[in-house]
Amino acid sequence: MNKKLITIAIQTAIMGGALSLAPQVYAADDTEIAKPKLEATADEQAKEPEIQEKITVTGSRLRRDSFSVATPLAVLGRDDIEDTGLGSLAEILVEELPQISEGSSNSNSQSSVQNTGLSTIDLRDLGTNRTLTLIDGRRTVSNSYSGNYVSLSTIPSGMVKRVEVITGGASAAYGSDAVAGVVNIITQNNKEGFSVKARGGESTEGGGKEFTLDLDYGTDFADGRGYMFFSSTYDKQYGLSYADRKRAQQENVYRYSGSEMCNQMLTEEGYQCMRDITSADWRDRSDGIFGGVFGESSRNDTQFWYDGQTLRDDWKDNEEKYGIHTDQFVMLKVPDEAISAAIKVDFELTDDIQSYFQVQYSENSSINSKSPEDEYENAYALTLDPETGEPGRVRPGYIPIDNPYVPEEIANSGLYKDRIYWDRRFAEVGNVTTDNTRTTLRSWAGLQGSLFDDEWDWDISIGYGKSTQEQTRYNELNTFKVAQALDAEYAADGTTIQCADENARADGCVPLNLFGEGSITPEAANYIRSNPTINTDIEQLNLVGYVAGDLFEMPAGNVASVFGIEYRKDSQDVATSTEQQYGGITFNVVPTFSGEVDVWEAFAEVSVPLLRDVTAAKSLSAELSVRVADYSWSGTGLVESYKTGLMWVPAEGYLIRGNYSRAQRAPTITELMSPPRGDYDSFDDICDGVTSTSTAPGHDNCRLEPSIAALIAEDPNFEFEDNNNRYSPNTGNADLKEETADTYTFGITIAPSFLEGFNLAVDYYDITVSDAIAQIDNADIINQCYDSSAAWGETNSFCNDITRDNEGNIIEILQRSFNVDELKTRGLDVAAAYTYDLDAYGSLKFKADYTHVYEYSKTFETNDGQKTNEYTGDLDNGIFKDKASASLAWYYDDAWRIRWRTKFKGELISSLADQKDFYEPLNDQGEGGIFPMYEAACANDISACKDNPEAPAFYDISAYVRHDISISYTMDLKQNGEIRFFGGLNNIFDNKGDFIIGGKGNFSSKYGGGIGRFYYAGAEFKF
Repeated sequence: MNKKLITIAIQTAIMGGALSLAPQVYAADDTEIAKPKLEATADEQAKEPEIQEKITVTGSRLRRDSFSVATPLAVLGRDDIEDTGLGSLAEILVEELPQISEGSSNSNSQSSVQNTGLSTIDLRDLGTNRTLTLIDGRRTVSNSYSGNYVSLSTIPSGMVKRVEVITGGASAAYGSDAVAGVVNIITQNNKEGFSVKARGGESTEGGGKEFTLDLDYGTDFADGRGYMFFSSTYDKQYGLSYADRKRAQQENVYRYSGSEMCNQMLTEEGYQCMRDITSADWRDRSDGIFGGVFGESSRNDTQFWYDGQTLRDDWKDNEEKYGIHTDQFVMLKVPDEAISAAIKVDFELTDDIQSYFQVQYSENSSINSKSPEDEYENAYALTLDPETGEPGRVRPGYIPIDNPYVPEEIANSGLYKDRIYWDRRFAEVGNVTTDNTRTTLRSWAGLQGSLFDDEWDWDISIGYGKSTQEQTRYNELNTFKVAQALDAEYAADGTTIQCADENARADGCVPLNLFGEGSITPEAANYIRSNPTINTDIEQLNLVGYVAGDLFEMPAGNVASVFGIEYRKDSQDVATSTEQQYGGITFNVVPTFSGEVDVWEAFAEVSVPLLRDVTAAKSLSAELSVRVADYSWSGTGLVESYKTGLMWVPAEGYLIRGNYSRAQRAPTITELMSPPRGDYDSFDDICDGVTSTSTAPGHDNCRLEPSIAALIAEDPNFEFEDNNNRYSPNTGNADLKEETADTYTFGITIAPSFLEGFNLAVDYYDITVSDAIAQIDNADIINQCYDSSAAWGETNSFCNDITRDNEGNIIEILQRSFNVDELKTRGLDVAAAYTYDLDAYGSLKFKADYTHVYEYSKTFETNDGQKTNEYTGDLDNGIFKDKASASLAWYYDDAWRIRWRTKFKGELISSLADQKDFYEPLNDQGEGGIFPMYEAACANDISACKDNPEAPAFYDISAYVRHDISISYTMDLKQNGEIRFFGGLNNIFDNKGDFIIGGKGNFSSKYGGGIGRFYYAGAEFKF
């Protein structure tokens, strides 16, 4: 019995049956699967002709009739993948399937400590941790300690035959992490011969260059008893820089003025209404210049700076004139290089037993070069006591006025309290550079066969995977050593300058001269430089065994079943360098930690045919599945997942299906065990603008902050300005328990006989995650501390997670993981497909996928009871109400394939925070665009009236439409070879999306991150 041919037949049955009743599967235009050329001998066909009657599809291990596809299933075929012209499988899935959103990518993880260089996806926007990524139906090791993040860039692209996506809870079939669904990458299993493919592309505007080389080979051996396939891929993404895009070079610091009722941008003369200036006037400058700024304090009328090596004293109020635009150092897309290889072998040991084996190996490298470190006197660095673990702070401190390097002009200027405030970018130390190298090994081997006269199948396998990450962060600063090196003095000889601290000198301290560009010597740079490292090892061992067959026969057919057990061991070890572990450097603290978990699981699935070929029911069947899991850690109880579904075919070509599933996800090792790990997130301080008499929400409690209170006491006219450092470290929570998701899906699929080739599917989904493991937004933590019914102070748990410095600025908001009350999303998926035969002129294939989100919300407990945040239509969280993709492809004579694709993303608001800032108090109502708050103020005080009050700018993000075209031509060569030439133009009309305030380079990765129009070309040679 030729197992390879049987596998082909099974896949044919899957596609044929699913296409007839589940149009989502029409997302695949893979003609090789839809119409395979089987060449089985007559004897082989006679052995077991009934093999095509039973199949296995993603979402279940049941052998079922081919039309029994209960759960919404989307498939992306090989043609679709190739026609995108992209090298990243994750980007391809995000572009082609509206149910999928981007996870971590090279366009959105520039600031990530752990995940730069990863390529992951996110189903239903429920988080990568709730999207289970499988390879050939098998779990694989994660590529990040942050969670269950399988990076798709670790899989050789030539190995991928198609991708199947179950967009509903699938934990009962595959276990924890499948809350949102499953992405199953199906590898090649029938491709024969040798092929080499080269592809290159670049933005027409420059930048974003890509190159991919694939080498594949597949063959039968041992008289057809075995099959071997080898694939290797080299892929290089060259990245996109600030210099590549004019928009990225546009400076901007935006705010809305409630007093002037206009949109304002920061200029050299301060904030001005945008209507009165041009974009050339906009400024976003930093005082972290290469030569240094000195004496910058509101207490000093004279402030100094170095223009190269020239000392000037006109810095005061001129930061936006002489400062530096630091975004110039930000990569819009981080460069990445990957090489991967895989081999799989299937071999028929006997007529009833087949073995299988697969190994995948990849090495990924990404280098993210950033700005040289910008430091100033009060820039606190977190420290942890090596003995007790108690947190502390260290800062570089002021430059002593008697420091030998201090220029006479500065020393004699009468600076405040004889201390020198300073700010400087340490260019001599070098650009801060994150170098990530990841290696991934995935392997599994197993046996499968039949029992009881081939009535039952069995499968046992063992899988092992290991992922390692070696990260080095070059050119950070050791704050302890900066402080020691700034405390300099003359030695006894009266001419030599040395560090004042004797112990520091014994440790090699080199005095630090900050005055002027290039003033830091190489020796001093070496002394203060820190190159912290993070090394991560993640391992997974997986054993699975199951049997599948018919339990008994009912009038409507056989009751199919699966029974199995699974054991899994996950472990991870995060080892960091001493400076990284205990802090005191200008990088996040990442402590060393490790953990492991053992999981024993048992699962069962049953498909029960209820009716067949009766009035109003060509078929009616029910599907039941259950899985229980026991985790080795005591905090997690018995994790139970189950699913029930009904499939009703009232007439040929029509299917009504409904499912209910309960899925439980246990916390990950990091969510449960991790100590605080450094991270940065944007947030606005509610205390911004606080004065001794201000009445804005929360300002009464802001004045209770000791640092702010001291500043107000010192200067009655003091007004606090928010200069937070965005530091918001993540931390685990030992009290976490499993989260529970209830998923309902209801759908109708139509394939009417009167319109041959047409298919339509409409599916509604409702997913509610109770006790969801999540973090509370920084804005909510701040509001609950300062603007809730609970008192400010230590008794308020939200306040305990906020730390301020002596200037009043927030320097840390601790982001804990909690079992929040609820995470909920509801929506509608629509899929349509139509194939039309043009006879001698080939055929046309149309497909469209559309997703509408009715609700995406998070509910959590506050000091004032439960609070629900609705994120639908919010750019910050990337929750689009509407997303769609459509394509029209022309196939001709197995030679030509031309495809036009269109992508649509609906309009958004910029962020939920902006909505609260602008449209809750300034909701646009009535004629003339008069805001209620302004209208009331104007009525009370005629002098407060303004002509033509403006609506906030950059708030409404317009809908986005993108068009692509691809062309492929295949010609036969002598000796059974062929060559295919292909190319295309993505984003034909160069739509980069709206100008995004706060986005990398003023772009959003949701709209391509600034890549714009992209052309590509390549060739594939097969023989």
